[in-house]
Amino acid sequence: MTILYFAWVRERIGLAEEALALPDGVASVADLIRWLAARGGGYAEALAEPERLRAAVDQNFVGLDASVVGAREVALFPPVTGG
Repeated sequence: MTILYFAWVRERIGLAEEALALPDGVASVADLIRWLAARGGGYAEALAEPERLRAAVDQNFVGLDASVVGAREVALFPPVTGG
């Protein structure tokens, strides 16, 4: 699976994207965020407050309870504001 990071999430983690094989038990976006945060460092910092994040699974906006099982891509980013 490809994980994409945007804006300050990308800056804190230090990567724009990475390819990962998810472990058993990671079934939702929330599970993915918890698993990534447990990696420590910039991941822990960027993902410490999941409620502040938005996600897209295979380019569709979803809630944190959405499934990532079988997904090819998950994007994590802060809320988007217009102007």
